[in-house]
Amino acid sequence: MPFTGEGGGAQLRKHILICILISSFSLFAFSEEEDLLKIEASSSPKRLSRGQKGTIVLKLTTKERVFISPEPSFIIELNPCEELIIPKSLSADSDLEIDILEENGEDYLDLREAVEIHFTVRLMAKQGSHLLEGKIKYFACSREEGWCLKNTSKFSAAFYIK
Repeated sequence: MPFTGEGGGAQLRKHILICILISSFSLFAFSEEEDLLKIEASSSPKRLSRGQKGTIVLKLTTKERVFISPEPSFIIELNPCEELIIPKSLSADSDLEIDILEENGEDYLDLREAVEIHFTVRLMAKQGSHLLEGKIKYFACSREEGWCLKNTSKFSAAFYIK
């Protein structure tokens, strides 16, 4: 129905307002999903030399009454970083030392211990501040509310090459 006549402007404003409300609700729902897994990423040590080994430390916490399922997958993907020799992606079932616990017939990842990803600084690495970025793909579930959700959370860790 075209917007013509005197009521057309009011009708158009009403439709625009509805679209804005729907978009706002979608953004709010997305921000809630992002809070399911909180990631605190850091580099150890913070200052590195060429050829030195280091570790990216990921401290993972979930919202209350939410658990992370080991199935179908829990994958950590790292963006390429020219300064480091590091695996591109890691999964809980083969590369990471994350225990799987069981409660009421459901498996979940034990995230009480930090996840450590080891790397080596390249011999030709540039001096200065750098940022390693990545993301974790996971399935978060709530027993009480009866849902599971596939989600991705991003993280970054700063380090300095001397």
